[in-house]
Amino acid sequence: MREALAADYDFELPERLIAQRPLAHRSDSRMLIVRRSEEKIEHAQFRDFPSLLAPGDLAVLNNSRVIPARTFSDDAKIEVFFLERLAPKTWLCFVKPGRKMRVGKTCSIGGVLAEVIDVKPDGERVIRLTEEPDLDRVGHIPLPPYIQRSADDSDRERYQNVFARQPGSVASATAGLHFTEELLATLPHAFLTLHVGPGTFMPVKTERITEHPMHEEAYEISGEAACKINAASRVVAIGTTTTRVLESQPPGPLAAANGRTRIFIYPPYKFQHVDALLTNFHLPRSTLLMLVSAFGGYDLIREAYRQAVEQEYRFYSYGDCMLIL
Repeated sequence: MREALAADYDFELPERLIAQRPLAHRSDSRMLIVRRSEEKIEHAQFRDFPSLLAPGDLAVLNNSRVIPARTFSDDAKIEVFFLERLAPKTWLCFVKPGRKMRVGKTCSIGGVLAEVIDVKPDGERVIRLTEEPDLDRVGHIPLPPYIQRSADDSDRERYQNVFARQPGSVASATAGLHFTEELLATLPHAFLTLHVGPGTFMPVKTERITEHPMHEEAYEISGEAACKINAASRVVAIGTTTTRVLESQPPGPLAAANGRTRIFIYPPYKFQHVDALLTNFHLPRSTLLMLVSAFGGYDLIREAYRQAVEQEYRFYSYGDCMLIL
């Protein structure tokens, strides 16, 4: 079997299929169902999701909350994108334009002085502030680059999962966007946390996928969640972020854990903890598409995406979803 290349995960997607806004109601999404054992593809609605679970199944969701990470200096000349809090009043950030924010340079964000104290090799800035930034007041929700509009007030609610509790992500765990509080209340479920970083949107630029530098993200599994997962007859991961946390753990029963993961899942890969996967449709050449292909089977997922385009499913963050059983 030849080595897989990034080009193997390319596909043509008409721009009109990239969802620019969410549907009026979260659970109105369409859902493509992939049955691996039968190599069968079906078309349904997300509201059918509960009926596809069996006794003993457990839905596992990522409860990370998106922070309003995109800010601008008070003179509007500098964009500062808050990525991760490293220490009190110290953050890792993207800054544009970088030439105006070298080590020692400062700007004011919502009246708070921010100074660059380090520049990372890939251009990220470590910024120290005189007080913690009030991102809820001065920040904007960081919509993905393929959404060709500025975030508005409605995105503060709709680009957030209804169960999101732990602030720290700069992109939504989008498989969860289809759930309402009412629907979730009908399902056995557990939460873990993975703070989604900007690397989730980064395409694989190396032709050999094994040479791709995978991004790192922080996660946590509580003891309560580990017990629920261990007791489940089938673990249904809600999203690739949940999958990455679970598959980062050692084989065997789960334990409470926290740490950072840069796990890169691509075919062939033997899954240890995830039995079914609900996920949105992903970008060409993305690590997320490779993960889904490893779970569903390369040829079957390729055909599922072909049918999704043919049937004009809505793609990406605000789009429809796929359930792989």
